[in-house]
Amino acid sequence: MEIWIIAGAIAVLIVMSGFFSGSETALTAVSRGRMRQMEANGNARAGAVGQLTENKERLIGALLIGNNLINVLSSALATTLFLSLFGDTGVVYATLIMTVLLVIFAEVMPKYLAISKTDRFAMFVVPAIQIFVAIVSPLARAVDFIVRRILSVFGVTFGANESILSAHEELRGAVTVLHEEGSFIKEERDRLGGVLDLSELDVGDIMIHRTAMRMVNADDPAEIVVREILESPYTRMPVWRGETDNIVGIVHAKDLLRALHAVDNDPTRVDIMKIANKPWFVPDTTMLQDQLNAFLRRRAHVAIVVDEYGELEGLVTLEDIIEEIIGDIADEHDIEVAGVQTEADGSVVVDGSVPIRDLNRALDWDLPDDDANTIAGLVIHEAKTIPAEKQAFTFHGKRFIVLKREKNRIRKLRVRPA
Repeated sequence: MEIWIIAGAIAVLIVMSGFFSGSETALTAVSRGRMRQMEANGNARAGAVGQLTENKERLIGALLIGNNLINVLSSALATTLFLSLFGDTGVVYATLIMTVLLVIFAEVMPKYLAISKTDRFAMFVVPAIQIFVAIVSPLARAVDFIVRRILSVFGVTFGANESILSAHEELRGAVTVLHEEGSFIKEERDRLGGVLDLSELDVGDIMIHRTAMRMVNADDPAEIVVREILESPYTRMPVWRGETDNIVGIVHAKDLLRALHAVDNDPTRVDIMKIANKPWFVPDTTMLQDQLNAFLRRRAHVAIVVDEYGELEGLVTLEDIIEEIIGDIADEHDIEVAGVQTEADGSVVVDGSVPIRDLNRALDWDLPDDDANTIAGLVIHEAKTIPAEKQAFTFHGKRFIVLKREKNRIRKLRVRPA
């Protein structure tokens, strides 16, 4: 009779272990966004799942504690049972049999079920898991404290409220997997990646450099200024006075047309400074997400970028930030990045001023952009020198050949696979 009681207890413990294993898989794999949507539609259990998964470290810690306690207890009972039946060799039998039972019924089977029915499984187990987590939380916090202290001895530290899991990296990884599986086309992957990058890039990474800015001189004759603005492809142009670093205004082409209409289309009677708007200066370290929000708040489209000393660095527009999200590629085959031309031999001729990020997005390359913003800057950084024309370098899986150089500036490069 005692043998059957112990065997029954072992069976119950294996079922409980499977319950904890499946719950761990379902609750860590469930989509919080989908749970939130279901909660908005009136599903209370979905809301409970969302609340429970807000702190995944606490949840996983509690489930692991419960699962390990049950596994240890079931193994101890099995060892006692088989020792009484077979003597010393019972340890071997208990180890083999419990390993098979735990792997099949407490690990593999419940995890398969949880993966195949993630939402339903999570909402089914959430009431019991909520109670268990509440009971075990003090012990889980103690374990978390001990683990962090042990890791700190080896130089691995976490903030008090720092999560070990990165939502951004999880989302970026999910997008990559979906693209590889064919659920997302390249443009959709790039757009979602661009949204995630807004919190990691600053305006200095995407601005139009001061050497490439189109500007007008406020001291030039009015007819020259008007002609330059009307011939420009841009609707807004900076105005400088004295020296090009001294930006004194931003002129909108529509304001210029209204001013011309008011003086019977006589450009000599237009005072450019009267129609110029006050320039808005932003530091080059401003994050793109913050700059986008600032553009929307101010209802502005252009900002002048300055460095820490207040010197002109370049210009950033609302359109530049939007292009970081949606890209500027017509389709997944044609390349329409200015300054990029594919050759018949498979190589690519690139202007030195082309941003690395634009090139990566257009050609699906993976050149690093941490130390340089442009392709010419990357070559100079890697070469540790200003290359001469016809000089070639190989790095990051590509062969770079300098085609044209003016003074210390690389104007054109040929890039082909190494």
